Amino acid sequence: MSKQEAPFHVLEQFLPEGTYRKVAPFFRDYDIHLTIAHDRVTILGNYRSPSREYPSHRISINGSLNPYSFLITLLHELAHMLAYIQYRRAILPHGQEWQAIFGELLSKYTGKGIFPDNVEEALAKYQDNGKKIKASTCSDPELYRALKKHDRRKKHMRLVEEVPLNEHFETHDGRVFQKIEKLRTRFRCKEVGTGYVYLFPALSEVKLIG
Repeated sequence: MSKQEAPFHVLEQFLPEGTYRKVAPFFRDYDIHLTIAHDRVTILGNYRSPSREYPSHRISINGSLNPYSFLITLLHELAHMLAYIQYRRAILPHGQEWQAIFGELLSKYTGKGIFPDNVEEALAKYQDNGKKIKASTCSDPELYRALKKHDRRKKHMRLVEEVPLNEHFETHDGRVFQKIEKLRTRFRCKEVGTGYVYLFPALSEVKLIG
């Protein structure tokens, strides 16, 4: 499904119970164009600052995320917005200033029974005890795995690291591969149709065949 503009109150159906009231003020206090995009494979969310053509802040979130991933991604993009408002373009996108803002936003939701225990534990490590926050949940394997456990997975969907060696899987574009060897952080896989060998990140989501 393609992107579609959404009134901000639709957020309630995507967020963990009880959190909508905490994020709603951002959408009342700032001019934000909200987009919910479904079935995007590689993008969790993004933020675009106002421009001459589009004077609003623009936030897009992948609507197929589970509620906990959705909330973290939304806070991530709101942190980009607040960093832009405060610093404009004088900082790195995921630099110390953004990290401080994102960490402060996350702190309002952690330790309050919103996230499951495994996600709480992973978030604590993700924030590195308040010292540094990584750019995205995808860049932190432990947090990514913790959040994935709460996905409503389609039948036969697996992470590449969960596919047994020598078994076959299908990627989102329909190509079929055989998992043949584990390397340090990736897996060597052979495309069945061509015989070419590719390296897959352990956390790539694929469809198990058979």
